Amino acid sequence: MKGIILAGGSGTRLYPMTKSISKQLLPVYNKPMIYYPLSVLMLSGIKEILIISTPTDVPKFRELFLDGSHLGINISYAEQKEPNGLAEAFIIGEDFIEDDNVCLILGDNIFYGQGFVPTLEDAVKIVEQEKKAVIFGYKVKDPERFGVVEFTDTSQVVSIEEKPKEPKSDYAITGIYFYDNSVVDIAKNIKPSVRGELEITDVNVEYLKKDMLSVQLLGRGFAWLDTGTPESLLDAGMFVATIENRQGYKIACIEEIAYNSGWISKNELSILVKENPKNDYERYVKGLLN
Repeated sequence: MKGIILAGGSGTRLYPMTKSISKQLLPVYNKPMIYYPLSVLMLSGIKEILIISTPTDVPKFRELFLDGSHLGINISYAEQKEPNGLAEAFIIGEDFIEDDNVCLILGDNIFYGQGFVPTLEDAVKIVEQEKKAVIFGYKVKDPERFGVVEFTDTSQVVSIEEKPKEPKSDYAITGIYFYDNSVVDIAKNIKPSVRGELEITDVNVEYLKKDMLSVQLLGRGFAWLDTGTPESLLDAGMFVATIENRQGYKIACIEEIAYNSGWISKNELSILVKENPKNDYERYVKGLLN
């Protein structure tokens, strides 16, 4: 399975912070925002990753990650010239995806919770073995802001609506999606919405029509954070700071994930470590060698 991080858009809700920098390069506590979705793909066992961003910002992401080989992964880059919708990622990434299945994650989403890695691994298995799409539902107090999934009393998916005025449930669809290879053709054949965008909800509806959509619910105690506004960006930073300072672990430490996954050796990790760490993140990575 391959992975795509969609890190485009203009970040207008975060203006003026985003006047000269991509939203996904803004810090969430002690690391760039894009570290968090990248870490999710890595925790899913995905090593081939495409970052899609604007023509202006692609060089900045390339400077940050290079080709990913220092992490034992392969990162490539593509441009989305205009914000034409999430589903356009599969059209832009068609040559990258080739004959593989794919996971799309939004560059401003943060996920955290015990048992998340097995949940991701199960999603990959469902797609690989059953050729179904897997998306995740999360209970929110303001579902009208999101794509919303409706269930029957027996937890069967009935409908999916994008930003409904009268939501049929409190479960929003989060910003991570696992699909089989047919998603490329589906994306090519959906029509732009009234907003003029290729909606990811329309892709999910097509899978639902074919009875090939699995919706997994992320329960209480699990955190899904959208960092698209100043308030939510601040909340996310405080959340990460609280967890890291209480537990002593780092969230979305991509060097740690690469090392623990066996993608880089201890010697390769040591190359990434500075001899005299100047901050807590560097000291944490150096501590992995011990």
